[in-house]
Amino acid sequence: MYKLKVAELNLEIEYKYPTMIKQAEAYKADFERPNIRIEITDENLALMQRENPHLSLDDVEYIFTGGAFYEALLEFKGFMLHSSGVCVDGYAYLFSADPGTGKSTHTGLWQQYFGEDRALIINDDKPAIRLVDDKLYAYGTPWSGKTDKNLNMRVPVGAIVFIERSADKNWVREITPKEAIPLILGQTVRPTESDKMEKLLDVLDTLLRRVRVFRLGCDMSFDAVKTSYEAIRVV
Repeated sequence: MYKLKVAELNLEIEYKYPTMIKQAEAYKADFERPNIRIEITDENLALMQRENPHLSLDDVEYIFTGGAFYEALLEFKGFMLHSSGVCVDGYAYLFSADPGTGKSTHTGLWQQYFGEDRALIINDDKPAIRLVDDKLYAYGTPWSGKTDKNLNMRVPVGAIVFIERSADKNWVREITPKEAIPLILGQTVRPTESDKMEKLLDVLDTLLRRVRVFRLGCDMSFDAVKTSYEAIRVV
């Protein structure tokens, strides 16, 4: 079992394949008692691979451990948002969308526009969000989808943005909590157990009272970066 600290939680976890070995390196820690413990047997890995023959054992381990962590995160006032999170000037801006829409391309443009020293990719696919000491933070985690873009850091959440393609012009619109809830639920782990769902909804209630949520229609240009930044930035 390895010891990691992820989203300020002590994680005891078993893994042995290259992707997790590489991704977990920046999160290694030392502690006496874990908050979360994740282990997977060779038999379980083999079974999941048989059920998903297009995946390697490496892929299966990476996906399973990430899923297990994000489900456990619900017990600690946290959840995962399927998004690409970029930190600029001390705040995290999380861009969420269905696969293929261009969230990673958009945050990549932020890095080109502001420079990689100023715009940091916290996690390119599955940042964690937690309520800690009555503040909402975005965290990097080892599970960042198809890329290795993640940083072991926490940043206050500045805004959440749902991207859609717009060929005519770039636009931003702040949306209400009522509009935001189904969008967020569509991009996170939705537990089947009623008690865990209640915990998720409790965190979302706090989030939507404190964090602005937007819809962004954009192309893939620097004008889209300027349009979104000017509308959503924390001042």
